[in-house]
Amino acid sequence: MKIIFIVLASLLFSKETKTPATLRSGDIIFQTTSSMQCKAVQLATHSIYSHCGIIDKRESGYYVCEAVQPVKYTPLKEWIEGGQGSHYVVKRLKNADKALTTEVLKCMKETEEKYKGKDYDAYFGWTDDKIYCSELIWKVYKSCLNIEVGKPQLLKDFDLSNPLVKKELEKRYGSKIPYNEQVVSPATLFESDLLEEVVKQ
Repeated sequence: MKIIFIVLASLLFSKETKTPATLRSGDIIFQTTSSMQCKAVQLATHSIYSHCGIIDKRESGYYVCEAVQPVKYTPLKEWIEGGQGSHYVVKRLKNADKALTTEVLKCMKETEEKYKGKDYDAYFGWTDDKIYCSELIWKVYKSCLNIEVGKPQLLKDFDLSNPLVKKELEKRYGSKIPYNEQVVSPATLFESDLLEEVVKQ
């Protein structure tokens, strides 16, 4: 009976997450969350995706390395359930079979560990003192593969015209909004031509 229960639970989880066995370490997973900040990110970037992380496949299961408060590894199922409607999309490097070697994956894990425990950067600065979700992913790929998964933009390049976006900016920066700060958004990563979609749920 115990074995039957384990098999059924495995099948249910597989259905829920579109067969996570197809996922690999290094995959990038995107979702939408419900905070006001995420809504502002959606409006400023014209994308429904406002949060992202890196898949980490372990013997014990799948985790997502994400920059929240603080940077941490979250079980995949928990991460998915934290998004609106449990919707998510996973993207992968088009040349992952060749590029994501054992050495590169080791480098990625070590780089993630370097950021683990760091505070979330609500001001979207480009230093490593604090870090936000898409910045974490961008820097991991840049550090270990020397590629740019999307081109960083200046804050002023985003659509800042919506009242909600303006309100969030003023709440964070007051009158000193750093329009020339370099920023990489979840949308920038999502739209990168280096990636291809592998799972959508």
